[in-house]
Amino acid sequence: MCGRTCLTLNPKEIQSCCKYKITPESKPKSPEYRNEFNCGRKYEPSYNIAPTDLSPVLVSAAHFDEQKDSAERTLVPMMWSMIPRWHKGDYKKHGLTTNNCRLESLAMSKLFGPSFNAGQRCIILCEGFYEWQTTKALKASDRPAFFVHMPQNEKVRMDDKTTWNLKDDGINLLKMAGLFDMWEDENGDKLYSYTVITFESNEKFSPIHHRLPAILDTEADITAWLDYKRVGANRALNMLKPSEAIEWYPVSSLVNNSRNKSSECNKQIEPGQSQSTTPKSKLMQSWLIVKKRKFDDDPK
Repeated sequence: MCGRTCLTLNPKEIQSCCKYKITPESKPKSPEYRNEFNCGRKYEPSYNIAPTDLSPVLVSAAHFDEQKDSAERTLVPMMWSMIPRWHKGDYKKHGLTTNNCRLESLAMSKLFGPSFNAGQRCIILCEGFYEWQTTKALKASDRPAFFVHMPQNEKVRMDDKTTWNLKDDGINLLKMAGLFDMWEDENGDKLYSYTVITFESNEKFSPIHHRLPAILDTEADITAWLDYKRVGANRALNMLKPSEAIEWYPVSSLVNNSRNKSSECNKQIEPGQSQSTTPKSKLMQSWLIVKKRKFDDDPK
C-alpha cells in the first residue's frame, strides 16, 4: 500500500525533473504545468503528503487539449484519494477509501474501472514514499517506518537537499502508476483526484510490506502508461510489475502524524537510534525551559 509521500520541489523544479522527448530525435522539453482547477486549492510542497492533500501528477496532454498528441505530457495538481464522479455534496464525505486501488480488481471495479477503461492513467510524482513494516507482530504505533526512493547519483542524499543539483540533472523522482478522475461541485468547479495502483510485493520488498505501489522504472514504461491512445488498457495493465530498483532507509516515527510536515520526516535514522524518538518542537522546548526556570526559582 501507499499512505504517505514526500515532494518538496516547487512546480518549476518538478518540470525540470520531468523533461522528456516526444521522439528519440527531438529535443528534451518540460511538461506544461496547469493549475487552474481544484476549487481554489493549490499544491504545497511537503515532506509528509497524506491522502486529501494535493500533489502534481503527470498525464497525457490530450486529456486537457484534444489538439495535443497523446504522447505529450502535462503536470496537473490533483487531490490524493479519488472522488467518485457521481458523489453529491461535500467531496470529503463520500465515505470510501480510495487513496489506493488494487491492480488485481481495478478493471472490473465499479469505482475505478470507468477511469481505467477511459484511459485516465496518470503518474504520481514524489521524492519517495513512506512505508511501515507490517510483516512483524507489532502494534501499529510500534511499526518501524521507512522512506522508499529511487537510486540517485552517488553524491545525492535524499534527506539532504544541499546535495541535489536541480539546475543540471535534477533528481530521479519516484513515479507511481495511478488513475485519475474529475468531479464537479454544485457550481461546476472541477476537482481532479487520483488513486495509486498497488499489487503484491516482490521478494525484495516483502520483508517490509506485502503490498507495493506500481512503480515505473524506465522512460519506455512512463511513455506507454501515459499514451492511452497508442497503448490500450490491457497492454498497459500487463506491463506493470514490481520494481527491483527501489531503495529505502529507516526514518523517525515523526512521520506517523500527517500534521508533521518538517524536514525531519525523511531524515535517515542512524544505526542503533530508536525510531520512536522524535525531535521536540521549538514550542515544547521553550515550554520546558520556562517550566524548569519556575521550578529552580521556587523558594519551596
